[in-house]
Amino acid sequence: MYQKKVLNNGIRIVSEEIPYVRSVAIGIWVGVGSRDETEEEHGISHFIEHLMFKGTSNRSAKEIAESLDAVGGQLNAFTTKEYTCYYAKVLDEHLDLAIDVLSDMFFNSLFAYKDIEKEKKVVLEEIKMYEDSPDELVHDLFATHVWAKHTLGKPILGTCDSVAALTGEKVNNFYKNHYTNPNVVIAVAGKINHQQLVEKLAPTFEGLKGQAIKKDKGLPNPHKGVMCSEKTTEQLQLCIGVPGLSQESEDIYKVHLINNILGGGLSSRLFQEIREERGLAYSVYSYHSAFRDCGLFTVYSGTSPNNADEVTELVLNELAKLATEGVDEQELCRTKEQIKGNIYLGLESVSSRMSRMGKSELCFNRLITPEEVIDNIVKVNTSDIQKIAVQLFDHKKIAIATIGPSCRNEKLEGLINSYGTS
Repeated sequence: MYQKKVLNNGIRIVSEEIPYVRSVAIGIWVGVGSRDETEEEHGISHFIEHLMFKGTSNRSAKEIAESLDAVGGQLNAFTTKEYTCYYAKVLDEHLDLAIDVLSDMFFNSLFAYKDIEKEKKVVLEEIKMYEDSPDELVHDLFATHVWAKHTLGKPILGTCDSVAALTGEKVNNFYKNHYTNPNVVIAVAGKINHQQLVEKLAPTFEGLKGQAIKKDKGLPNPHKGVMCSEKTTEQLQLCIGVPGLSQESEDIYKVHLINNILGGGLSSRLFQEIREERGLAYSVYSYHSAFRDCGLFTVYSGTSPNNADEVTELVLNELAKLATEGVDEQELCRTKEQIKGNIYLGLESVSSRMSRMGKSELCFNRLITPEEVIDNIVKVNTSDIQKIAVQLFDHKKIAIATIGPSCRNEKLEGLINSYGTS
């Protein structure tokens, strides 16, 4: 059962009791990410996430690392463009320990000068590792191309220069400004009692003060066309896409279905056409990134440079085909069942349930239940799919980014210009 408690200072505690499991997942969700950074702060959200593990006034970095390892638990964190999450998974008997460690990290991290300087080296190596993975880097290149100078186009890790320029003062100011009570959600799922959970969390977290920071309301101005980055690789990494929809769009569930139809699995159109029928790629898929005020629909593939033009043309043809011909009832029903199955299978994990609650509460100030998602998916009909496909896959909006041994701007621009949905 889902329950919610708002503390006196506005911090939201959401929980779901699952009495038949032995585990508990707990996450502290903070509504700040890389899009909320200034130019001088680029990469700081992710950097603070790292520093949280580097020692508190009560525990050394090693003691933090050993705390949950010693009881077979997990402790980790991640940063996105719009939020940061610190989470743990333990047996129910060790929930008090998980709460103590996470709250200690959250409130008592030292952000010591020596730790800041040492962790810069770690993050710089992380950036270099990422830059050596073109199949991952191309997604950032694509976002940079589409969103241009907007903060959504900046990589979450920052750059080597921006991370090197971070200081203790910048770290402390960013933490004080964004790690505030209106910006925090605590989500817990597993073998717990909600009232007892609140009693454990309230004494510590009710002391958090601060004011809500006004979020950036400036909408990015999407760019189209082609961006190529030359790199000596065996494959050419390719992203093709268009601006998508925001989290709160009434058409978001239609985009979920479109994504699944095009590149959401082994039976998807792109996988079947490009990999199974023609053998042109090992990896090909699509995804939709929904943010608070905009979105981005992306198709990715890695292929031989000699096949890049053909793969690009096939992707564009599938986008156009969905817009011009739509989808039949049988394929739509199959896609709905696939999404439904994925949702319910995800509910078997306490970590997935915790994440669903935390993100939903942080982004929408309420829980969007699996049943609500499925109900909205079921309501979509074939004409809805075609209507949104026409809206999304306008040839005037198509953008392409590539990383590989050769740049093919003119050829790819020509393919975009020859693409049409009418």
